[in-house]
Amino acid sequence: MRTLYLETNMGCAGDMLMGALSELVDQQAFIRKMNEIGLEGVSFQCTPSVKNGISGTHMEVLVNGKEEEDHDHEHDHEHHHEHHHGMHISEIEALIESLAVSDKVKKQAVEIYHLLAEAESRVHQMPVSEVHFHEVGMKDAVADIVGNCVLIEMLQPDHIYASAPATGKGTVMCAHGLLPVPAPATAELLKGIPNYAGKEEGELLTPTGAALLKYFIEKFEDRPAMNYQKIGYGMGKKDFQQANCLRAYLSDESEEDTISELACNIDDETAEEIAYASELLMKEGALDVSTIDLHMKKNRPGYLFVCMCRTKDREKFLKLMFRHLTTLGIREYVPQRYALHQQKENFSTSFGSVGIKVSEGYGTKKTKLEYEDLARIAKEQDLSIAEVRKQIEAEIQDENNQ
Repeated sequence: MRTLYLETNMGCAGDMLMGALSELVDQQAFIRKMNEIGLEGVSFQCTPSVKNGISGTHMEVLVNGKEEEDHDHEHDHEHHHEHHHGMHISEIEALIESLAVSDKVKKQAVEIYHLLAEAESRVHQMPVSEVHFHEVGMKDAVADIVGNCVLIEMLQPDHIYASAPATGKGTVMCAHGLLPVPAPATAELLKGIPNYAGKEEGELLTPTGAALLKYFIEKFEDRPAMNYQKIGYGMGKKDFQQANCLRAYLSDESEEDTISELACNIDDETAEEIAYASELLMKEGALDVSTIDLHMKKNRPGYLFVCMCRTKDREKFLKLMFRHLTTLGIREYVPQRYALHQQKENFSTSFGSVGIKVSEGYGTKKTKLEYEDLARIAKEQDLSIAEVRKQIEAEIQDENNQ
């Protein structure tokens, strides 16, 4: 399972996101690809950049040989919004369709640009079809959007998460004069997305950055437990007290090794039914099933029911839980799990063969006699389990001392 996490505590702009993601792939291959997609008058180049001692990539998008001024902050196409000499959304769609990129990238880029156009239409109180975009600003935004879609395609993440983005504060100058931060189109795009101003004066989150986050991010949350292998830094042009960068983490873990905890609260099911569901889930291969007593709403006693399973088997256990439990909703947690390596050995005793679980790792070795074998012998020999365990452990100790 490949997970991409974006740290956006200095906001997000299209060029900064491209810079961060480009460090997670073959950067030069990406630049070559983008310079050959057929976006007339636009070229891409990556420049090493250092902010507060942190090294990263500033992704330059040149339109007619020049980088748009203040490209990373206090700039985006809606700040150059014009009702004359502009381009309609239909012309932008045609431009995107003409590019030498995959159909998937084209579809994503068109849908993201529609998010921008819809935000503009609400701000300016006009139909989407009548919104015009300044040609230079439009090409710059299309380059940012298509470039990030290409990078996502190259990375092929299964999940994309991000922190709540900082927007910045104060005002931003545009063609219409001074506007509050976040800019109106950005504020529209942020509806339903957790965000905050942060401490820095100025525009940290551009409309293009907001549209990219709105489109790609599944969940906005603090960084979850990740066994990440790569980190990318995308740098802005401006200097702030805090390092002006967007950081991207990439983890690539086998789902075989990833564990999910599926949990629900139950207050209207019998103990017998819960016990049956627990036994069934264990027989079906759950790693563990547990219940905890709860005191729930309306003063009802209830249970927290938790099933631990491999993430690749999640759908199977969700179906079983919904079928055999009365719950209407199940929560999933993906913890970072550390486990000892386990194997089963057999030891020949005076009672016959007995299984032993051997667990090793992190400088530790543990052994445990199989309960089922102990219970069987206790029943056969009319002994307590403690007596059987004591005798077998003595025999094992004797053999180890020989």
